[in-house]
Amino acid sequence: MQKKSVRMIAALAVTGLLAAVPAPAQAAEPPMVYVAMGDSFAAGSLVLPAKEALTCARSAVNYASLIAKQLQPAKFRDVTCGGATTTHFANPQSGIIAGKAAPQYDALSADTTVVSVGIGGNDIGLVGLAFSCVNLLPPGVGTSCKATNTAGGVDKLAQKIDAFAPTYGTVIEQIRARAPHAKILMVGYPTGIRKGGCWPVVPVWSQDADYLQSALTRLNRRMAEQAAAHGATYVDLATPSVGHDMCKPAGTRWIEGLIPSVTTNGLVPLHPNAAGMRNAVPPVLAAMAGSAGWKH
Repeated sequence: MQKKSVRMIAALAVTGLLAAVPAPAQAAEPPMVYVAMGDSFAAGSLVLPAKEALTCARSAVNYASLIAKQLQPAKFRDVTCGGATTTHFANPQSGIIAGKAAPQYDALSADTTVVSVGIGGNDIGLVGLAFSCVNLLPPGVGTSCKATNTAGGVDKLAQKIDAFAPTYGTVIEQIRARAPHAKILMVGYPTGIRKGGCWPVVPVWSQDADYLQSALTRLNRRMAEQAAAHGATYVDLATPSVGHDMCKPAGTRWIEGLIPSVTTNGLVPLHPNAAGMRNAVPPVLAAMAGSAGWKH
């Protein structure tokens, strides 16, 4: 028999043997386990209906709940809480009206596959600052909150934001230690007020409106930087919410001004309304794509 024929027969035999060996079974993908963490902007405080009102004022239609309804994860734990700071991730939080919320980190587990986090505004006192900028007097009559916070050429709020920024990195690492296989989404804050403001509709002077928005932009930027540095994903809510700020009329705005409106289903001043919650879903959902258990 010629050598060429021998080689052909041997090759066919090997092929047959390989075909007979069963392919290794692929491991089943773990089911989705979704944990939502954060403050009132994530909780959708008092956007009705509420699924928990006394302790955290948590909405049943916040963006995390809307996403869970759409994706139907195997497990969904929403521990977002109005008034939360990063301190309440590791420590209990006294309820807004009654009760006590467990540390938010307690919701994490080794089987968690995706975590969304919206936090930081209360840590730097942003809402309190916004209220301090309210001025019912005409522009130029009274004191500008920007002038107060930048007296002596030092922007005290900017310094506070920059000093807080590394805490985002700590949060990401603490989540990863408890949920090592989870995709971590750091969800930024939406655009609050348009350039130049809209006094007296929202009674904040033009320069103060720009100062407040610049602080919010700075906080988002620091969050994005820390997310990139620590292997998490930043979710931008500021860009899609441009043109839907508190200066806009009901039906267009996604965030309420100083006098919230029942018609927009937003009962907390300077916070997202129902439309704000709904419109946060697409960017957060897009960022979730590819996480373990994803079947959208």
